[in-house]
Amino acid sequence: MQLNDLIRKRCSIRSYSPQPVEQEKLDYILEAARLAPSACNFQPWYFVVIRSDAAKVAIQACYEREWFRSAPLYILVCSDHNRSWKRPFDAKDHADIDVAIASEHICLAAAEQGLGTCWVCHFDAKRCAGAFGLPDGVEAAVIIPVGYPAGSGLFEQTSGPRKPAAEIIVADHF
Repeated sequence: MQLNDLIRKRCSIRSYSPQPVEQEKLDYILEAARLAPSACNFQPWYFVVIRSDAAKVAIQACYEREWFRSAPLYILVCSDHNRSWKRPFDAKDHADIDVAIASEHICLAAAEQGLGTCWVCHFDAKRCAGAFGLPDGVEAAVIIPVGYPAGSGLFEQTSGPRKPAAEIIVADHF
């Protein structure tokens, strides 16, 4: 599959089949995350794989939506602000940028494997940090449910419209 075709396929899936995700597919997805680029190659991230019933109950308590409960597994993507690169001119912390790149690698690799994902950023991060024992300086940034879409055609039905290039591309300056 060409990269732009894969990018067009990837979308937010909010309905999952109970079919478990095979370990080899999960390993493939996690390797894609591990290989993501980061500022100065600091790799300031952790990926918490949530599969056990107890851990699923804990993550679901952080984001209480019915559709979210249908996922067979979750990847909690965490930013390590202790290990992230800070831009020297203004001390901008690049952890969130680095984690965003790794998160999208997860979503693209999952789509390539026929699995659905959804970025979830609206959740109780403090509760999540406590539930999963995150150390100081490590932030729960994104929860990504992963699983087979509940219905055929969800990839095609779910993708949203994109702005035309003329609206978002600027030559040289505004």
